[in-house]
Amino acid sequence: MATTETVVVLESKLTCPDCGHVETEMMPTDACQWFYECKSCQTVLKPLSGDCCVYCSYATVPCPPIQEGKSSCG
Repeated sequence: MATTETVVVLESKLTCPDCGHVETEMMPTDACQWFYECKSCQTVLKPLSGDCCVYCSYATVPCPPIQEGKSSCG
């Protein structure tokens, strides 16, 4: 029987909603990232309501647990 393995992407581009700065980051696999400081304007990003982390709110790729089909990273 063949198994299908989910390929988890760990690199994602975060976009600051305040200044539009884009930064490519490696997502953690062992913890949620609830806060992220923009490297351009120093705004501290927090997840939007209903999202589990900053990657799910502001990045091009959702966090690893969401990619794996889990309900959240927490």
